[in-house]
Amino acid sequence: MYFKMQQHYGFFMDTIEAPLGRREKRKQEIRQRIEDAAYQLFQQQGIEDTSIEEICVEADVARRTFYGHFTNKHALLGGLGITRLYSRSEPMLSELMANHTSTRARLQAMIDYIESSFAGMNDIDRQLVLVGPTAFAEDQERQREIGNSSMASFTQLINAGIELGDVKTEFTPLMLATTVVGTLNMLTISWCLDSSYPVFAKLEEARKLFDQLICKDNP
Repeated sequence: MYFKMQQHYGFFMDTIEAPLGRREKRKQEIRQRIEDAAYQLFQQQGIEDTSIEEICVEADVARRTFYGHFTNKHALLGGLGITRLYSRSEPMLSELMANHTSTRARLQAMIDYIESSFAGMNDIDRQLVLVGPTAFAEDQERQREIGNSSMASFTQLINAGIELGDVKTEFTPLMLATTVVGTLNMLTISWCLDSSYPVFAKLEEARKLFDQLICKDNP
């Protein structure tokens, strides 16, 4: 996920690390500027009708700079798709862990967060979410990185619940996390493929499912 892609350097060569850090920060800032410009243009005139040249003009970067970050327009779409949805799960779950003290409350807040995010998405956003994973169709390592990051975050949530004593132990944390991630992915993709899909009703079903499957009954 993009939130995990910042480089962290050691402290044993301070005179070298500082410029490397600045270059990396500058690189990320330019990439973000390109993505922001592209997203704005996609929303204004559609994905197909937006050219790389227009994106470069809007972002105020040269074409060679664009290609230094993205091999083509499809790669840019994939990056936006990952940013718009897939890279949000880890910071979301970290926030839930910090702001709620029980697994039940964390799961409830998670569904609330997803519903709120989906309510603000339009057709362009759904297209970007669909394109996201396909951009890495030939990059199995990147696919694993994205999938493993989501699984690790949800497994951490379950393990924290086990420590709290409010999570059922009939199933392993990995199996419970797999069920949550798989269900949410299926609902998301179904909705992105068909805007008439009753995603909010299905999310409410998922809310009940996760509660019954994962959380112990209140004493």
